[in-house]
Amino acid sequence: MPSSRPARSRRLTVALVVVTLALVVQVIPYGHRLTNPPVGREPSWDSPATRELAKRACFDCHSNVTTWPAYARVAPVSWLIQHDVDEGRSKLNFSEWDQPQRDATDAAKEVMEKDMPPSTYLLMHPLARLTDAEREQLVRGLQITLGDAHDRRVNK
Repeated sequence: MPSSRPARSRRLTVALVVVTLALVVQVIPYGHRLTNPPVGREPSWDSPATRELAKRACFDCHSNVTTWPAYARVAPVSWLIQHDVDEGRSKLNFSEWDQPQRDATDAAKEVMEKDMPPSTYLLMHPLARLTDAEREQLVRGLQITLGDAHDRRVNK
């Protein structure tokens, strides 16, 4: 009967390599900032309800008041989260309304088409999930809040 030691030895070696790699990636500096810059000016919301829905569904990636979960400190998940927040803030940041927001007028369309919040985000953040009625309310509120008035102010 052949010995199973070589197979066990290989599994142990693979496990040790995986654990070692998991530890080594923790020292890569990207994804460890997890900071919230100072909050500037927010848009003039059409209603407190719109702001609350946006806060619940959008602010983690599109504001300077991101709530960083504990798992956001563990690479490689931290890299993905940092990338998503950096990208989200660069496209639309509700905390920096005194600066141009290049994709502000697309926000309502993204929510209406269920592209935002992303389904991958919703897996770990079920409270950000919007009912159909909440989605419609947020879309209307974003259209009013971020629509043409914002375009005219930024393009002056």
